[in-house]
Amino acid sequence: MSDPTPLAGKRVAILVEQEFEDSELAGPRDALRAAGATVVLVGPTAGAEFRGKRGETVVISDLAAGAARMKDFDALVIPGGHAPDKMRMRHAMVDLTREAMDAAKPVAAICHGPQLLISANALRGRTLTCWPSIAIDVKNAGGLYVDKPVVEDGNLITSRKPDDVPAFCEAIVRAIARMHVP
Repeated sequence: MSDPTPLAGKRVAILVEQEFEDSELAGPRDALRAAGATVVLVGPTAGAEFRGKRGETVVISDLAAGAARMKDFDALVIPGGHAPDKMRMRHAMVDLTREAMDAAKPVAAICHGPQLLISANALRGRTLTCWPSIAIDVKNAGGLYVDKPVVEDGNLITSRKPDDVPAFCEAIVRAIARMHVP
């Protein structure tokens, strides 16, 4: 029988800003919690309220990005929507993303999430997918864009849109479960 909580003891940071794509935050959050992970919502400030662009999901940030360090987390998730364009203007969020990529920890970005990876200068030579309108930005940042529901390139996991959320969540859980326990 397989372990119903393969991520017990793992900590995952999910970045949050206003107007995130509701299902792209709620889906991974719920899947990670169901797999036993501790999920920490990291926003520009702690204790702030953030609303999804569809108004279906409202969350409160647990931790300010400036206080977050990837050494305290096993993975990083970047939901899409309009939020990544706001996140990329926050140096602490860009730095945390770069830190996660440099540490080769699982980094999962969906939809417009790769905009933050572009700002972190973390896409050169990587294969990924994203929302079609930012594919040219991914290419200009040195990434190889492919149109698939989920793309895994080393520690980087990417998806295109809300329809891809179930497969995206499965890939995230699988990647974190494969990690060695320190």
